[in-house]
Amino acid sequence: MSPSITPIADTETDLALTEQLIAPDGTRRANPLLDPFVQDVSPTDLLALFRDMSVVRRIDSEGIALQRQGQLGLWAPCQGQEAAQVGTARALREDDVVFPSYRETGVMYVRGADPGDYTRAWRGEEGASYDPAVMHMAPLQIIIGAQTLHAVGYAMGIRADESDQVAVTYFGDGATSQGDVNEAMVFASSYRLPVVFVCQNNHWAISEPVAVQSQFPIAGRAPGFGIPSLRVDGNDILACVAAMRWATEHARSGKGPAFIEAVTYRLGPHTTADDPTRYRDPAELEAWRGRDPLLRLERLLRAEGVLDDAQAAEIAAAADEAARTLRATCLAMTTRPALAVFDNVYATPHTGLSEQRAAYADYLASFEGV
Repeated sequence: MSPSITPIADTETDLALTEQLIAPDGTRRANPLLDPFVQDVSPTDLLALFRDMSVVRRIDSEGIALQRQGQLGLWAPCQGQEAAQVGTARALREDDVVFPSYRETGVMYVRGADPGDYTRAWRGEEGASYDPAVMHMAPLQIIIGAQTLHAVGYAMGIRADESDQVAVTYFGDGATSQGDVNEAMVFASSYRLPVVFVCQNNHWAISEPVAVQSQFPIAGRAPGFGIPSLRVDGNDILACVAAMRWATEHARSGKGPAFIEAVTYRLGPHTTADDPTRYRDPAELEAWRGRDPLLRLERLLRAEGVLDDAQAAEIAAAADEAARTLRATCLAMTTRPALAVFDNVYATPHTGLSEQRAAYADYLASFEGV
């Protein structure tokens, strides 16, 4: 189950080292490793997955627009990574618990996020997170790789409770260079914990290409920790469903952690504060647009007569409606006065906090009349 250790010489070599079920041209491919895990996935199921990805992409584009219009402080786009997120998330049980990074809009959607949940944190509003107890998903994590430790800690609790839940954590290729991720894998392996590590290798850690961090497939690191790994085409949603089913079956059966590397591509910027044109070759971007996860599945569905123009239009309309609801909910949010950030920090008034409040009030006053 471990990946090849062939060096990654170029993108084509990289893709050749991934497990795949749907080719970029929409052709369904046989795969003896993955096929057993998706035998029950029907054409209707695939159409539902296409709808999921379409809605997520539209939500993502609306988030970018809201940030550009000054309604959000930041947005972390997921365009191009919809299959890796939706496919793996749809393979989870409702009571499995997810520990995301900051880019998992697709996972949030699958876990049942409300319209305001997507923008509240990026807008800096009170109660910035969704309810983790309802969604079985921890708040978005900005600190690179920290969520992997949280997932391992939760998995310790699962083991103590003798439950068959699984903890799942998502992170990017850049996070694999962080000590937190490696320490989490050491701990998970040592205690044979029910946790799944999902690395979305989108080829860019902000402005650094993945080849700078790893000359070999990232999935090859996990076996060194005693963790079996699977490297799949992250733009192939069916392969992503199969990979997560494999991983959760392994973890849920008491065999310990599993690792998935979903090889995908970030089509947009790292965040809306980033300008990828400064470091990325336009030809590379165009090549990956040809491997678009939505286009790939659409080709398969149309070839099999599952999707026609009328259905495509209905899905597009549903995606637009989700975006309109997202925007309306965001614009209707009431922002508290800036000084309210100090309210209810302590049950009893605190002199140190009062001094900080006064200093911040002076700072805000310095902008008056500017």
